[in-house]
Amino acid sequence: MASTDLDLPLALLTHLRGILVALGEAEQVPDDTHGLFLERFDELLTELPGDPEGSRYLGQDLLSQIFHRYPQIAHLVPRDLLWYFGGDCLHFMPDEEIELFQTLEERRYDAEQRGEPFDWNREKQLLALPSDASKH
Repeated sequence: MASTDLDLPLALLTHLRGILVALGEAEQVPDDTHGLFLERFDELLTELPGDPEGSRYLGQDLLSQIFHRYPQIAHLVPRDLLWYFGGDCLHFMPDEEIELFQTLEERRYDAEQRGEPFDWNREKQLLALPSDASKH
């Protein structure tokens, strides 16, 4: 996997870590294991660039734990991370969202086959537009 493929997940993980830190600083965490959870989260941030495939299960585990441990921030978990890590993370995505990401993957594959650049975020925004938005 090219490093550019990791740029978005790493940026989103860093952002999510900031939310987790703020949650702890606001003393909205009911137990003392928050620090240990952040250490495991940091482990993921460190290991992901060197071993993207090997880090998948740790990523799936940590993201799933966020939904269980910190339900108050579940809506802040970037959906791209759920898709990136896949597996159990997909249980936290509605079918419509999974379909959107499948379409994005198909478009990325098609662009790669044609040797064209692919902008994930731009394509995601285009797909999110209402179907009649192009008529205005």
